Amino acid sequence: MAQSSIEWTEMTWNPTTGCTKISAGCKYCYAEVMTRRLMAMGIDKYKDGFAVRTHEDSLMTPFEWKKPKVVFVNSMSDLFHPDVPVEFIKKVFHVMNNTPQHTYQVLTKRADRLFEIHEQLNWTNNIWMGVSVEDERVTQRIDFLRQTNAAVKFLSCEPLIGPLMNLNLLGIDWVIVGGESGRKARPMEEWWVWDIKQQCQEQEVLFFFKQWGGTNKKKAGRELAGNTYNEMPARETAAVN
Repeated sequence: MAQSSIEWTEMTWNPTTGCTKISAGCKYCYAEVMTRRLMAMGIDKYKDGFAVRTHEDSLMTPFEWKKPKVVFVNSMSDLFHPDVPVEFIKKVFHVMNNTPQHTYQVLTKRADRLFEIHEQLNWTNNIWMGVSVEDERVTQRIDFLRQTNAAVKFLSCEPLIGPLMNLNLLGIDWVIVGGESGRKARPMEEWWVWDIKQQCQEQEVLFFFKQWGGTNKKKAGRELAGNTYNEMPARETAAVN
């Protein structure tokens, strides 16, 4: 686990690591780049590079946090990757189910597998489930997400590499939008962002603008016409027994 600089979360927790590319949003995967650095540093968890691995020794970590946290699950992987066994996914959910004081944000590009196994999982209210939607070619992920039993459903439109017009946001609670960052970042058009924001407003969905991105994301900032947009679902806080 680690403190996170991601604007919409507080901590990251990686019971799995590694992934494979499946769509255009994966092209300049930050997790793959970071994995190479961690591997070069000799961090044992990343000794196999970006190969998909499960880490039993990481499962108990959330029980050690003394205060409630907002936790991005698997910033360095995809929990619903086909190489992650269903039984391990259930173990991750068991931890989340039994630490109700924390709010968990799970994000996947494998929405089809998510839907395939969602009824085998215990969807307590502290689990927010999201799918990545980087352009119009992958909007079917929203339909899979919509059919799951997750209490809070969200979209991460980052890196936004194309317009997302006429979105059906029925059953979706929250949309995050952000541009790609890094040396080879693909540009994000301003009107794409405004269009998604307008759709969220019309369909009464919370909107969070994360960043413009680019080669210097700090300089580019995260203001949209002089304003920041930080809407998020309400957290359900639960006492520890």
